[in-house]
Amino acid sequence: MENKTDYQKIERNTKLQKRIGSVITYVCLSIWGIMVLFPFYWMILTSVKSYGAYNSEHVPRFFTLSPTLQNYADAFTTVSLGNYLLNTTVFTVITTFLMLFVTTFAAFAFARLDFKGKNIAFLCFLSLMMIPNELVIITNFVTVTNLDMRNSFPGLILPSVTSVFYIYLLKENFEQIPDSLYFAAKVDGTSDLKYLFKVMVPISRPTLITITILKVIECWNSYVWPRLITDDANYFLVSNGIQEIRENGFGRENIPAMMAAVVVISVPLVVLFLLFRRKVMEGVSRGGTKG
Repeated sequence: MENKTDYQKIERNTKLQKRIGSVITYVCLSIWGIMVLFPFYWMILTSVKSYGAYNSEHVPRFFTLSPTLQNYADAFTTVSLGNYLLNTTVFTVITTFLMLFVTTFAAFAFARLDFKGKNIAFLCFLSLMMIPNELVIITNFVTVTNLDMRNSFPGLILPSVTSVFYIYLLKENFEQIPDSLYFAAKVDGTSDLKYLFKVMVPISRPTLITITILKVIECWNSYVWPRLITDDANYFLVSNGIQEIRENGFGRENIPAMMAAVVVISVPLVVLFLLFRRKVMEGVSRGGTKG
């Protein structure tokens, strides 16, 4: 009887410890979630405050009783935010498409084709990841300038159409596909190109979706290269447009209008990630696991 009572006490203590552990975990996660989401809340809150209301706050307020959408209207009428969004969309779509084209064929070559020096070539290719980005930017700038492609979409796009990391990620995914499928396809007379698009690409779709989303985010947030290669506002992207808005648009003091522009720029990426977050996680896990 005493053993049974002791066992029940131990079981109750174990359940209590698990509950306390769960409570502590959820509290910590809630605090972390609030810390992560607060900047977005503050950005949206500031964007719906009027210029006068914002400047009259000697102590920042965490709410507003008179929200306004005038800042969003000013973001499109006072400055060329619409043009910046259009430039960024064109840049992102074309760059991502070309990058997928290059990445798919390069990964297929390294994963499936046999040619002399393949391993050495891939090792040299991976070594490019160790080169500082600053050196690459300088080289690209000199090349684009010599080709007279400054202030043009080709000058913006061409240096961004390849990525060592994405090729490596897709190559690892391609190598998980059994060799028997490839040999069976070759016996049936299937060409390498047809095998790539009929078999490998459909199987690797989660990874390709992940690469696409990551590249879209990378292009949308690109700042250094567009700022370096363009000084014509007609070719500014949204990341550079924000600086232009601050200097020559709303002025340094009109923070609510600037925040409205930032919200408009940020929404597409947030929506994209929320829609495809599971595909991103699945693609990364598939690309990093063999078997």
